[in-house]
Amino acid sequence: MSERLNELGAHIAAQLDSAIREWSADHGELTLVIYRDRVEEVIRHLRDDRACRFTTLIDICGVDHPGRTERFDVVYHLLSMQLNHRIRVKTATDEETPVPSVTGLFPVANWLEREAFDMYGIVFDNHPDLRRILTDYGFNGFPLRKDFPLTGYVEVRWDEEEKRVVYEPVELVQEYRDFDFLSPWEGAKYVLPGDEKAKGEGA
Repeated sequence: MSERLNELGAHIAAQLDSAIREWSADHGELTLVIYRDRVEEVIRHLRDDRACRFTTLIDICGVDHPGRTERFDVVYHLLSMQLNHRIRVKTATDEETPVPSVTGLFPVANWLEREAFDMYGIVFDNHPDLRRILTDYGFNGFPLRKDFPLTGYVEVRWDEEEKRVVYEPVELVQEYRDFDFLSPWEGAKYVLPGDEKAKGEGA
C-alpha cells in the first residue's frame, strides 16, 4: 500500500508541481499541503485525473493554530472508490483571507464549508450561501476556535410558558473540579484492581 501511495503522490506532485508545497505518504495515508489560491485547481485535478479519480468528497474541516499568522488549516478528505485510495489535502489561511470554494466541483461542499465558517470563521470565496449552519442566528463568536471562552455567553431554549425562544446567560450546573482521571469525581477511595499487586511487590 505504501508503495502505491508513494507512486500516486509522485504522480500528483509531477502534475501539480507549482501548486503543492509538500506531500507525504505516511501510515497508509497520502497528504498534500497546497497553496491556498490553487485549491480549486488541485481538487479538480484529483477528481478528474484518471490516475487519481477522487470522486467523493468526504469532509472539509478546520484546524486552529492560534500561534500562527495563518492560524487555520482547511483540510479536505477525498476518496477514490474506484482505486480504493484516500487523500488528505491541507491549505492554510488567516481570519480574513478567503479560501476558494469547491462547491462548483462538489455540491456537498456547500454545507461543509458553511460548517467551517460557522465553527471557525473561515471565509470561502464564491460560496453561494455562506452563513451559519449549526449555531443560532446572531450568534457571537466561533465555538471551535481555541480562544473561544467556555463561559459568558447565552444559551437558547424554548420557554413553554412564554411560548417563545428565550435567551439566558449560560449557567454551569456544576463547579469546575480538578480531574485525576479516576472515578468518582473526587477520586477513588478504594484500591483499584491491580494496584494491590504493585503495592505488595514494592513494599
